[in-house]
Amino acid sequence: MTSALEAIRYKRGHLLIIDQLLLPHVTRFIPIRSAEDGWHSIKEMHVRGAPAIAIVAMLSLAVEMSGLVSQQKISKNAEDTRVYIEEKLDYLATSRPTAVNLSDSVRKMKSVLEQKTRTLTCSGEEIAMSFIAYAENMLVHDVADNRSIGEHGANWIVANTPSGVEDSKLCILTHCNTGSLATAGYGTALGIIRHLHEKSQLCHAYCTETRPYNQGGTLDCLRVG
Repeated sequence: MTSALEAIRYKRGHLLIIDQLLLPHVTRFIPIRSAEDGWHSIKEMHVRGAPAIAIVAMLSLAVEMSGLVSQQKISKNAEDTRVYIEEKLDYLATSRPTAVNLSDSVRKMKSVLEQKTRTLTCSGEEIAMSFIAYAENMLVHDVADNRSIGEHGANWIVANTPSGVEDSKLCILTHCNTGSLATAGYGTALGIIRHLHEKSQLCHAYCTETRPYNQGGTLDCLRVG
């Protein structure tokens, strides 16, 4: 099984995403400089997979906010900055209304901002930096969560294998785009398959197609091959 392909490359103030519409034949990264860029990358399906959609949305706004901070264009008023960020979050949520991770991240971020704004001494820049830190933590935590899903999911499958075939290698079917390209890294359902492979417990992985771009078959097969 091939090593994880990076879907997201980020450092503070800079974001690149792999153009999933061109895979597997072309590997090209798209620069994301603003929330508007993030919106279009999600709407046009350059980025796919619920976790990756949420992370790209948040990081696209984090890049925009980093630029405003560095240019000293952030309002000194915490409430004004909170309102600005929340308006951008609502805009990003319209890029893929059915993406649960995205709407959930928007809801959680609004709660964090509201609590932060209640601090009487908080400035607009501090609100902006709190948002940036939250978005960056999403990237780190997603990889850790994926690895945990992979380990626990694989262990559960092995533990619940029918009696008499415990020592046999397993054949697993996964549907949709569930690998490292759909997340910050490692994968969710495909992460379970990766863990089984790492433990020499995988015989074969079947990756079925998903509309409209065959992303399940194409992208998961790319990660498994």
